[in-house]
Amino acid sequence: MVQYRSLRVDEIERALFQNFLRHQNVTKCWRREDGKWIVKEVPFVDDWSEDDYSILISCLKNTLNTGGFVHAAFDDDVLKGFVSVEPDFFGGEQRYLDLSSIHVSEDMRAQGIGAGLFLAAKEWAKKKGAGKLYISAHSAVETQAFYRKMGCVEAEVYHQKHVEDEPFDCQLECKL
Repeated sequence: MVQYRSLRVDEIERALFQNFLRHQNVTKCWRREDGKWIVKEVPFVDDWSEDDYSILISCLKNTLNTGGFVHAAFDDDVLKGFVSVEPDFFGGEQRYLDLSSIHVSEDMRAQGIGAGLFLAAKEWAKKKGAGKLYISAHSAVETQAFYRKMGCVEAEVYHQKHVEDEPFDCQLECKL
C-alpha cells in the first residue's frame, strides 16, 4: 500500500533515491512550431546521472529550507514518487507557485501516484494563497497527457527563466 508524507531536510540524501527508477523511453513530444503545438518523433531516453541526483538533492533541500513543500510516496518504505513546490509567488495577478518537480518511479507509473502527489501539491499551494500552480513540464506525449488529465492548460504568463533553462518544456498552469 502506497503511503504519502512530507519529507524532512535530513531525509533527502542519495540513499533515499537508491531504488527510484527515473528511466523514461520517450518517442513523441509536443513542440511549438509557427505558433501551433504539434507532436513530433523525438526518440531519446531520459534518465538521471549521479550529477543530476546531486543537483536534485540540493534543490529539494533548498525548497524545504526556504519554506517550500516536498511530499513523497512510499511503497514498503521505498521512495516511489515525489513532488516539490517552491514558496515564492510570481506572475503578478496569476499568483503562481512553481511546481518545480514531480516524478514517479518507472516501476510504479500509471497507478495513481502522480495524481496523489499532484493533488497534495495543489492543496498545499492553495493553503499558501496561490491562485495557480505553474509547471515547466517535460514535453513527452505521456507526460503532457498526465498534466491535461490533472486540469493543466498552457500558462497565461510564461516564466522566462524556465523557458530559457528548458526550451522544449511546455509551460503550464493549473487553477487552484
